[in-house]
Amino acid sequence: MNDSAIDATAVAVGTQVLPSVLDAIGQTPMVRLDRLTEGLSGTLVAKLEYLNPGGSKKDRVARRIIRAAEEAGTLRPGQPVVEVTSGNTGAGLAIACALTGHPFVAVLSAGSSAERARMIRALGAEVVLVEQAEGSVPGRVSGADMALVEDRARVLTEARGAFRSDQFENHHNVAAHYTGTGPEIWAQTGGRLDAFADYVGTGGGLAGITRALKERDPAIRCFAVEPAGAAALAGQDVVESHHPIQGGGFGRADLTHLRDVPLDGYLQVSGDEARRTARLLATREGIFAGFSAGANVAAALTLMREDFAGGTVAVVIPDTGLKYLSTDLWE
Repeated sequence: MNDSAIDATAVAVGTQVLPSVLDAIGQTPMVRLDRLTEGLSGTLVAKLEYLNPGGSKKDRVARRIIRAAEEAGTLRPGQPVVEVTSGNTGAGLAIACALTGHPFVAVLSAGSSAERARMIRALGAEVVLVEQAEGSVPGRVSGADMALVEDRARVLTEARGAFRSDQFENHHNVAAHYTGTGPEIWAQTGGRLDAFADYVGTGGGLAGITRALKERDPAIRCFAVEPAGAAALAGQDVVESHHPIQGGGFGRADLTHLRDVPLDGYLQVSGDEARRTARLLATREGIFAGFSAGANVAAALTLMREDFAGGTVAVVIPDTGLKYLSTDLWE
């Protein structure tokens, strides 16, 4: 193909004009990670959710929750929205609320990366930072920290007469991935998929994608990824609540979204493994992503070295590395 043909193709692909940025959410690309799997048998594919407008997979959830609440009448015109977030859902909700006319209040632990709070404010939302629990490590959000954030969010919701989007309990969190991310992964891989692994925050992504994939092929094996030392879902004692992998691993053994989800196993990744793999994603694959992406890919590589040698393993790249520039991920 000559240069003029390439340019013509690029123009043709870019001719569609969308009604709003909300319509740009989803249908993210999927790529092979052949440089990271060099020497291994099989294929590792990654869905680039960090290319959503708010920089994470949580844009899908935010859009779904706001639209569903408006349609059901549980979110009135102009009513404020309050949510507990480690940052990604907050950014997604800030976008969705900005376009639908709802004031948004994001409640974050002071242990979240500074970039997340700044991004949410830049999108027009109010950010309430909650001091960390005694003994917590700056830059690392523990389950105890999240409990304090939850308490503050409840008070603010009542005081503001707000709608609480409640991503840990709202079933539209799961539905966003069940109807969107999961079917997209299936279509993009042509159904030729052996395993899927995902780092657990609320559990919505893992639950929705697992259900979507297993409905299409029950033989696909799906795994929860947790921090080493905080693998509560796997039934292990939480001995390292101050791990650096933000966005999950809060030591909660009972997550609403994962009840009755047919998972096939649990994988643990250390903070060092997640950090090292995220850096390799950047330098070898050109994918500038966050801690949880490093955890997902590290877990997938373990699968490929063991039970899934020669198979195809999929992961999502949940968010962008731009949200972690102030952390030790990029030191």
